[in-house]
Amino acid sequence: MIPWSLIDTAQIPGGEGALRLMRRGAEFSIMLGNNELMNSRLSGSEQALATLSYERIQSRREPRILIGGLGMGFTLRAVLAVVSPKAQVVVAELVPAVVAWARGPMADLHGTSLTDARVSIRETDVGQLIHAAHASYDAILLDVDNGPEGLTRASNDSLYHLTGLRAARGALRPGGVLAVWSSGPDRAFTQRLHKAGFGVEEIKVRANGGRGGARHVIWIATRVDRRAAPAVRQ
Repeated sequence: MIPWSLIDTAQIPGGEGALRLMRRGAEFSIMLGNNELMNSRLSGSEQALATLSYERIQSRREPRILIGGLGMGFTLRAVLAVVSPKAQVVVAELVPAVVAWARGPMADLHGTSLTDARVSIRETDVGQLIHAAHASYDAILLDVDNGPEGLTRASNDSLYHLTGLRAARGALRPGGVLAVWSSGPDRAFTQRLHKAGFGVEEIKVRANGGRGGARHVIWIATRVDRRAAPAVRQ
């Protein structure tokens, strides 16, 4: 078997560890410590994050979408495959090296997604963009951690608590969608979404799509009128 080789390392802003880009033949992996955050062979659930979200807003002709985390670009490419030519897609990536990797050693994997006219790459904290926005987005897609309890940096905790969820709701247009990827379920997070004013669907998906793999969870949280009781579907 071909051994893994280290391509590059990058510090996470705030001194919260370092990412490692690994390669084995045509396969890439991004690691944080001993934890694999993503692998180029496993993209099904990240693609589902995009497609499940788009199904809820597909009637909007010029959607504006915020993606938290570029990673290996699976979610971005899945979004671009379904949205209209007039869509606007903002990608917030905190670690500048991840963008450099996308344009360098992983350029073939990312294809033309970073130069697509619909795409704007922002090297910043997605939380800052959310707090600065007011009814600006039709969908916010978060794939910056392994879930509400699987943080890549401690400060991301604010994204998943009530204040952060309420900020996300405020950043969405009426009927807009907050979609959150997780490696596993989290009942307390589901309850916080309800409390923040969302109707919630908790959907289990396979890491490798129809070909199987680990079961991951995607929350599809829709901004609802506060006078309406949010519904739960699992």
